[in-house]
Amino acid sequence: MAEVGEIIEGCRLPVLRRNQDNEDEWPLAEILSVKDISGRKLFYVHYIDFNKRLDEWVTHERLDLKKIQFPKKEAKTPTKNGLPGSRPGSPEREVKRKVEVVSPATPVPSETAPASVFPQPLLFLSSHLQNGSARRAVAAQPGRKRKSNCLGTDEDSQDSSDGIPSAPRMTGSLVSDRSHDDIVTRMKNIECIELGRHRLKPWYFSPYPQELTTLPVLYLCEFCLKYGRSLKCLQRHLTKCDLRHPPGNEIYRKGTISFFEIDGRKNKSYSQNLCLLAKCFLDHKTLYYDTDPFLFYVMTEYDCKGFHIVGYFSKEKESTEDYNVACILTLPPYQRRGYGKLLIEFSYELSKVEGKTGTPEKPLSDLGLLSYRSYWSQTILEILMGLKSESGERPQITINEISEITSIKKEDVISTLQYLNLINYYKGQYILTLSEDIVDGHERAMLKRLLRIDSKCLHFTPKDWSKRGKW
Repeated sequence: MAEVGEIIEGCRLPVLRRNQDNEDEWPLAEILSVKDISGRKLFYVHYIDFNKRLDEWVTHERLDLKKIQFPKKEAKTPTKNGLPGSRPGSPEREVKRKVEVVSPATPVPSETAPASVFPQPLLFLSSHLQNGSARRAVAAQPGRKRKSNCLGTDEDSQDSSDGIPSAPRMTGSLVSDRSHDDIVTRMKNIECIELGRHRLKPWYFSPYPQELTTLPVLYLCEFCLKYGRSLKCLQRHLTKCDLRHPPGNEIYRKGTISFFEIDGRKNKSYSQNLCLLAKCFLDHKTLYYDTDPFLFYVMTEYDCKGFHIVGYFSKEKESTEDYNVACILTLPPYQRRGYGKLLIEFSYELSKVEGKTGTPEKPLSDLGLLSYRSYWSQTILEILMGLKSESGERPQITINEISEITSIKKEDVISTLQYLNLINYYKGQYILTLSEDIVDGHERAMLKRLLRIDSKCLHFTPKDWSKRGKW
């Protein structure tokens, strides 16, 4: 059995932790860092195949030293001139400190069929409209399996785009961002953030100034998001800060919910501070100091003290890929309350006013894709269930028409219909078939979705950002 003093960075071994059911388990973990405090060693561990927000400092009592795996030494390989060199593909160790969140998370392969596959109008066959033979013919197609629980499940109703839901295990992760190769950025560096009446426990690394990372609590002004070293610094700042809402134009208000549009060029300090805060809860992001090319849409809740930030999304002023969202986040205290879908719905309302179809910046993370699929599914099913037949004929609709009505890009419409397994080929034409399970699941999900965007409350005039003078 190995000794505690032999444990070094890169070692892998089982580590004791409590799971969601409050049971002890011993998942495999990697030692990322070792530190000594008053003669007592602490080990920063990352649980393999678990999300990084579960990483933590542990004592040696929680380590299973009997099953330790020491890191293998990297073999040197000759270079072209015959001299020894590092093995190709060794990780870069530079810490790049930049500031705007623009690149999305873990890639997910896309298998969306091209829009040209469905050139003709799609016949809409509801399970209530089908005759018996048609129902049997569609159901008997080989290789088709109906996805159960596509809608209305607890998992789908979570605000997965906000970050990570309660289930911590990640599946299907493929490619990591290069910044993950850096041992520094793999470790949480902020212990706790106080934002208004909330104390937040960061999930990931964020490039705040290094002198602030040793503090037990980082204090933020909840209106301008400036950070301070102590409560006294924050209180002194609040006597001078006259902001009670984000420093932009209020373009939407209904009840206590408001949206503010912030120009990354005109309000650079606020935008950068927003990105630093967001990075604490967003992983696998590329950060830039230059916020000029971006707009930020901040959602707030109003009370007698002011407009309190709930979440936000950013978007490029000019996107050649029709992206209407670059980054999206609901802060942890407001998650799983429907705000994530409200942010997504608002992004598409803006696209409708602009007369464009939009899509989130690709590739999406597994959980981001889950949240968007839930929104796309509910929105598209709402359209399909509202179709009415004319003169006794089955209603018809095209992919383009669904896209124009919802402002959801055609590729996303097709991928959602395929994901729900609604498209079938029957008697020489494509048909959409809604089973009663799908209809019932959709109705249950919509009953839970109490927060919706009211387009009448939106006061938004799109700008032509192709003219550089408007930047």
